[in-house]
Amino acid sequence: MNAINFTQSLDVDLDLIRKLDKSGPRYTSYPTADRFVEAFDADTYKNWVAKRSVGAGIRPLSLYVHIPFCNTLCFYCGCNKIITKDKSKAETYLEYLKKEIALQSALFTDNPKVTQLHFGGGTPTFLSDAQISDLMGTIRQHFKLVEDGEYSIEIDPRKVNDETIKLLGEVGFNRISLGVQDFDPEVQKAVNRIQSEEETLQVMNAARRYGFKSISIDLIYGLPKQNIIGFNRTLERIIEANPDRVAIYNYAHLPTLFMPQRRINESDLPSGDTKLQLMSLAIKRMTEAGYVYIGMDHFAKPEDELAVAQRQGRLHRNFQGYSTHADCDLVALGVTAIGKVGPTYSQNYRTLEEYYDRLDQGILPIMRGLELTADDLLRRDIIQALTCHFALSKEAFEVAYLIDFDNYFAEELEEIKDFVAHKMVTLEKDWITVTPKGRLLIRNICMTFDKYLRADVERKRYSKVI
Repeated sequence: MNAINFTQSLDVDLDLIRKLDKSGPRYTSYPTADRFVEAFDADTYKNWVAKRSVGAGIRPLSLYVHIPFCNTLCFYCGCNKIITKDKSKAETYLEYLKKEIALQSALFTDNPKVTQLHFGGGTPTFLSDAQISDLMGTIRQHFKLVEDGEYSIEIDPRKVNDETIKLLGEVGFNRISLGVQDFDPEVQKAVNRIQSEEETLQVMNAARRYGFKSISIDLIYGLPKQNIIGFNRTLERIIEANPDRVAIYNYAHLPTLFMPQRRINESDLPSGDTKLQLMSLAIKRMTEAGYVYIGMDHFAKPEDELAVAQRQGRLHRNFQGYSTHADCDLVALGVTAIGKVGPTYSQNYRTLEEYYDRLDQGILPIMRGLELTADDLLRRDIIQALTCHFALSKEAFEVAYLIDFDNYFAEELEEIKDFVAHKMVTLEKDWITVTPKGRLLIRNICMTFDKYLRADVERKRYSKVI
């Protein structure tokens, strides 16, 4: 039997990417969130939480806390956020968030350990230092955070100083993620996010000084006014700054879905060919600098926990992207937040009014969710294997799910032959392996196993894969 190759090399074939680039899910979950149903409500969620301790051992928890507020609007943004400079809105929100924390913690009578925590948004550092400290104190009152857990927070470098970074470390955060997107001043003006290199480097230096374990940087290619020379300069500065992880996202211009993007002048967007060249440049610079290609948009140093987990076969993918915590149930806290308990997903209400109204009634603010079928679980694990390890053992799935793989997926395996012809995939008796040429197009390959897409050819709701 073959062994999975964890040296994730890449073969960037721009002609192939041009030919196969299309819209599709990012597979932070399967089924994807657009498949959730409103029949799944707070009572359904509570019933599934009560079943956690049945059968297998008690799974640890991962907490996701959504802080929706931002001071200013970035025109490219497709996140669930609320633009305001009114800090009193955060006070009200935190009072309700504490109610939700109390309601959620009361359900977990098995007293599980929390091994992972992530503050996302919006801009979590919209909160004051005192508010962050108070919120973390509330979380610790209701949940048992382990000493060596992975506790991360997204930071806007324009809105924090050294004292805030110091405080974040003191209250328990040990990882930070910084949005940069591009250092080019013309690009920053075009997307309404003016952020100097000095501000960014100051935050990174402070994080190192105060003992943070990991620093992650987010970049975007395909933004208005971007060009090869400017983006290359940004990449040079990022590599010099030496972050532990770098995510380089494809900008998805979907102004009909995301209203802020309507402020972007479409004539300023780079051409399709220029966009591919930007992507190719980023991959070349990152791999030459010694970063490991983890998958999709992510790079990490070889000694980073993501790269280690991938080599050891422990890498996982969830709503926050790649993760080393595959065995956790995910508790979602805050407006729009998405959680995962057992074979279910759940999502909170999207508006503050509905979120507050439910909590005023003493009800968890769950708007919709999904109970996964046996087929969903099987396909989810296949997509996990492909996105995290670029290979899967048919025999392992046959043993785990009591299926004949070739018969169960006869139609999919026939379709995959197209990828084999393009030398993106190798098919063997017991293994499906994605080649270096196929890794950038892994979303295309995963879509073959997506039962919902097979019955729904309308894919305009998704971003392009490249």
